[in-house]
Amino acid sequence: MMNPKRGEIWLVNLDPTIGSEIKKTRPVVIVNSDLIGKLPLKWVVPMTDWKTYFASNIWHVYIEPTEENGLSKPSAADVLQLRSVDARCFARRLGVLPIADLQEVVLAIAAIIEYQEIVDG
Repeated sequence: MMNPKRGEIWLVNLDPTIGSEIKKTRPVVIVNSDLIGKLPLKWVVPMTDWKTYFASNIWHVYIEPTEENGLSKPSAADVLQLRSVDARCFARRLGVLPIADLQEVVLAIAAIIEYQEIVDG
């Protein structure tokens, strides 16, 4: 059985979906801790093609394609589409996201759930 790790980018089958959820098999970045959970589930952030108008959205994180991350084109990690996915949906590993990019993704998740407002009270 495959064991995807935090920060890795994998091709994952996201179907079936409903409405505006990102569809089909596409790259995702794994964001949950490797130390948590007994079920074969991973929290993933799907990626989509980068569009210039995404730059003003706090939930889209620009990811430049590199040999290390295995992406073939400029992409956006769409943190608004964060979801839990069963390990059986993972097709193959593409690469790993540099820590600076992973930090940007995690910060975007914190922003969309208004984490700092809860901490600051």
